[in-house]
Amino acid sequence: MRIGELAERAGTSTRTLRYYEARGLVRPRRAANGYRCYDEAELRVVHEIRALLAVGFDLDDIRPFVACLRAGNSSGDVCPDSVAVLRRKLAEVDDYLDRLGAVRRQLHDQLARAIAHREETCLRTRQRPE
Repeated sequence: MRIGELAERAGTSTRTLRYYEARGLVRPRRAANGYRCYDEAELRVVHEIRALLAVGFDLDDIRPFVACLRAGNSSGDVCPDSVAVLRRKLAEVDDYLDRLGAVRRQLHDQLARAIAHREETCLRTRQRPE
């Protein structure tokens, strides 16, 4: 298939496919006329790339998954290098969640203090003799 058809079937743009090609992730063959030609395997690669980008991986993280698919595996996440990236990414997410939890607790405490202060101020205002 040509680049336009691959872009349409993958739900992306030809510009994006050229970018993936420049980064070494997508490998077209060249027809005699110089046009890029892609097979079904490249469609799988592009779907893998887009799925991983959608959950926060960057293109360098994606390389082992693409290599795993190119090695003939049915999934890009079954190879040791891919598993290592998944473990590292999961650790990053866990760390981020811990930091978000700390921020949430701090905001919760700050809000509770603000509400208590406001209620205390309102109570004092109501208790003043006129």
